[in-house]
Amino acid sequence: MSVSTHATPNPNALKFTVGVHFDTPITVAAGQETDDPVAASLLGLHGVASVFMTADFVTVSKAPDVPWEHIEAEARRILKAAFG
Repeated sequence: MSVSTHATPNPNALKFTVGVHFDTPITVAAGQETDDPVAASLLGLHGVASVFMTADFVTVSKAPDVPWEHIEAEARRILKAAFG
């Protein structure tokens, strides 16, 4: 399954549909510990502020002063490796 990216009303958040259903929602903010390897990888990207995984999508939020270009490409790579 491919990973698709969708804008949200928040310009600092992108929704990535991954086609895999998460049984339990996961919310992790930068600086918090997580056992989830995908969330940890996403939070390791420069500028990522939080990760929310629920239903069949992942929402990545970023710091307002960081551009999406690098984050979006790397987040897609991480999500495709995990769920694609």
